[in-house]
Amino acid sequence: MLLSVLSFFLGVLFCQQWTELPNTVAIVLTLMLAMLMAYYNYKRITFFLLGIVYATVFAGYFLSAHLSPELQGKELLIQGDIIGLPEYNTRRVRFDFKVTNAPVPLPDKIRLSWYFPEQTVAAGQSWRFQVKLKQPHGTMNPGGFDYEKWLFIRHIGATGYIRHTETATLLATVPYWQSISVLRQNIADLLAQHDITPTSLALIKALSIGDKSQISAPQWQVLSKTGTNHLMAISGLHIGLIAGMVYGLFFKCWLRLPSNGYSAPQVAACFAFIAALFYAALAGFSIPTQRALIMLGLFMLTIVIRRHVKTLNAFALALLAVILLDPMAVLAAGFYLSFLAVFCIVYVLSSRLGREHRFLSSLKIHAVVALSLLPVLLFFFQRVSLIAPFANMIAVPVVSLVVVPLSLLAVILLQIAPEVAGFLLQFIDHILQILWRVLEYLVELPMASVVRPKPQIWQMLVAMLGVLLLLAPRGVPGRFLGIVMLLPVFLGKPDKPALGEMQLTLLDVGQGLAVVVETANYALVFDTGARFSEKFDMGRNVILPYLYYRNITHLDKLIISHADNDHIGGAAALLNAIPVRQVLSSVPHQLSAYHATQCSAGNKWQWDRLSFQFLSPPEQLFQHENDNSCVLRIDTPGSSVLLTGDIERVAEDYLVQNSSDFLQADILIAPHHGSKTSSSAAFLAKVQPELILIPADSPNRFGFPHADVLQRYEAIAAKYFITGETGALRIKITQTHNQLESYREAHSHYWNP
Repeated sequence: MLLSVLSFFLGVLFCQQWTELPNTVAIVLTLMLAMLMAYYNYKRITFFLLGIVYATVFAGYFLSAHLSPELQGKELLIQGDIIGLPEYNTRRVRFDFKVTNAPVPLPDKIRLSWYFPEQTVAAGQSWRFQVKLKQPHGTMNPGGFDYEKWLFIRHIGATGYIRHTETATLLATVPYWQSISVLRQNIADLLAQHDITPTSLALIKALSIGDKSQISAPQWQVLSKTGTNHLMAISGLHIGLIAGMVYGLFFKCWLRLPSNGYSAPQVAACFAFIAALFYAALAGFSIPTQRALIMLGLFMLTIVIRRHVKTLNAFALALLAVILLDPMAVLAAGFYLSFLAVFCIVYVLSSRLGREHRFLSSLKIHAVVALSLLPVLLFFFQRVSLIAPFANMIAVPVVSLVVVPLSLLAVILLQIAPEVAGFLLQFIDHILQILWRVLEYLVELPMASVVRPKPQIWQMLVAMLGVLLLLAPRGVPGRFLGIVMLLPVFLGKPDKPALGEMQLTLLDVGQGLAVVVETANYALVFDTGARFSEKFDMGRNVILPYLYYRNITHLDKLIISHADNDHIGGAAALLNAIPVRQVLSSVPHQLSAYHATQCSAGNKWQWDRLSFQFLSPPEQLFQHENDNSCVLRIDTPGSSVLLTGDIERVAEDYLVQNSSDFLQADILIAPHHGSKTSSSAAFLAKVQPELILIPADSPNRFGFPHADVLQRYEAIAAKYFITGETGALRIKITQTHNQLESYREAHSHYWNP
């Protein structure tokens, strides 16, 4: 059974690698081929082909519900219900919205943002909104988060924001006993009324109702570096724990009652599943919760029907059920982490001779999980915690045996006995504060976590085979060869430029600028994109993952051209996460905590046979902030690049008059994102670029790049590319040629518009 299910899974996974879905004829032919293979009893091939057909049909159905391109940017009056818990920050509230009434066909589920709302938004409410929608769109960068895939996995067919907020009308509110989402919202509101620290409140919400939106970015960093972030997901560990507690309670109680035809294991299994179902509902039936619930349900079913089922068969059935329920689940990293952890635990604990002490067995499980997930964590996140086994030995018992049960008990008592609930929450708060201090201490240890470049698929698969060999029973020859098989995931390194060559990457940071320059031995970042909230900025969410992807562990220079948020917003997060030897800026006073120095015309240096020189701003600064942007020229033996920040006509005229001998460049990063106040004809005539890279979102509210500017680019026969359309743009500059690559074009999938 396991091989057949794995064949089906591989068929589903194979479908997710395509850039386009096949047409109906190809699907029918594949189905006919599957029937032919079944006739000749080629089971594995049959299941593989059926997986392809099943995933393709589902994907086609989901894509057909996406927003039509002609509706992008149009204002629509729609009506619907808020589903799930809204996510608040200082600027906006974001929520999923189920459309029930619209003037034109729209996706069933959309994601909306309401900036500076004057009314309370909560789960279970029905609203009428004036909205402006667009197709799922996000930044696309190497090593970065694929927002478009994230939306696709959650079946969200459009995103948008509320227009004319004064016309927003609340139509109705569902009582909490009629909706699990409203119940979760009610619990969240009651928890917020108690006097506990914000950090503990965020963790309690995550562990009791699956609301992780309040966990801060510093908290996530501690959890990630200690390898304990899995504890914040209500999945197999917590659901299994609650089910086990309820099972044990009802098993012992039922034994003391008169016999009535139902055995204690059967009754206990039923109540354990009901408890797990309720806990999963509190978590909003998230994808990890669904997987855990299905696996637990299958196990409990074997107890109820009194049938012995092999553990691997139960694992295979759970895998098949999750894929049948939603074949898009194979796109989520959590899918692999959860199933792989369960498989390795079963592999280690099943059919082994001898009996270990419970405590030693628990330690062994933590070590097994940490080791088994190591290659996959490096593949998905380029980071692995070396202290994870030790941190989990402390955190798992505290969270699983104390915090989770008491949190759920407090949730039950919130309205029945609020004083008792408050006392429990205070106790949990103290426990979590102590635990958090321990985790913060562990994070400060040297080599607490390591960052490595993303391994290739073959390296990850070899490493996984090495893990299985290391975890094999005693007596299996060559077990410790598994260590050698693990090495490739740590030893891989990305290609670096040779002396005299350079790699320039214009990252896709939406409406903003971020450039990474790599030479043979040095690395530089020019601007850091925008900061949108405490938890999201382009420095943390785009630039840092890219640097990890490229195995860049420190920066030699960080240049912030000027103080606009879309250029300086991600600087603090980047500076706090990675060592930087020198910071230069036209506004050094705003980065004084990092000992920034002024960038000014004439400053120059050399790296690896490449020349770097600032052409602007002059010592006597301009009146306008944008014109004071640092302008950097880079010369290689075979090419030249000009990075211009947000300069406009005044600074461009200054450059034409004072630096005309240095302006000619083969590659130009478009000034001010292609605004009509920049890229003057006189400036372009001096630069004479062959290639112009435009850092601008597509679409954006400013209308960048402006049509007049694009006409001026076309007039000088320059090729231009817009990051909002192409994703990150990478140029390998050698002594003989320049090689341009669009990340969206090279790594696009069928769900990317």
